[in-house]
Amino acid sequence: MASKYKAFKVKDCDLVAIATGQRAQNLKELRNNLLTCHSGCIYYHFWGGLIKPTFVDPEFNNDFASWASHGIHDKKLAEQLGVIDPTGFKDLEDLRNEVIEVIENRMDESEQSMWSRSDSQFNFVRSEIVVFNTKYIVNTPRELLKVIPNLSVTSIFYHFIDARRRSSLDEDDFRAWLKSTNGEYPELYNMISDLDPYYVTLRVLKEQLIQILVKFFKDEK
Repeated sequence: MASKYKAFKVKDCDLVAIATGQRAQNLKELRNNLLTCHSGCIYYHFWGGLIKPTFVDPEFNNDFASWASHGIHDKKLAEQLGVIDPTGFKDLEDLRNEVIEVIENRMDESEQSMWSRSDSQFNFVRSEIVVFNTKYIVNTPRELLKVIPNLSVTSIFYHFIDARRRSSLDEDDFRAWLKSTNGEYPELYNMISDLDPYYVTLRVLKEQLIQILVKFFKDEK
């Protein structure tokens, strides 16, 4: 029997890193490059770390904060940049302006010009997302419980994080799809809304989604 809901076609993605040739060796150069860099750089330096392979958990959640700490050894600036949550901004331009404002305020506070070593420059990288189909198609919300455990973390990235960039309502694809079920799953929608995708790894985010679905459908009568 055909489902009464619109099918959710699951996608996967890869984030391609593209060197821009722009680099910074001090805070002024970082600020100047931020004024002109491609918006894809802002995206990559905040979100790329979720997909880039790493052997240790990073101390900071974005590359600007990490460079402030390890490149120019400005711990105060690193902390200020590190608490910026990109999910709280309407678009990448608002996020760019926030980073610039934090850096300019720090430049006003400190007369000392902090330089990085030549091998520790900040290299601006922009991202292009490549999207492709998977074999998974979800026909009912309950089927999410069977499908999500099998998804790659890059698929979680595409549907939960990149989706917000594509949505005028700042929604992930799971919540947007739940809306298409004629309002039958408001509680599940709200439970997913409470997830914060920025301060956890993609694997943890995936596990949190699974836990929400298990709890919801266990309690559902």
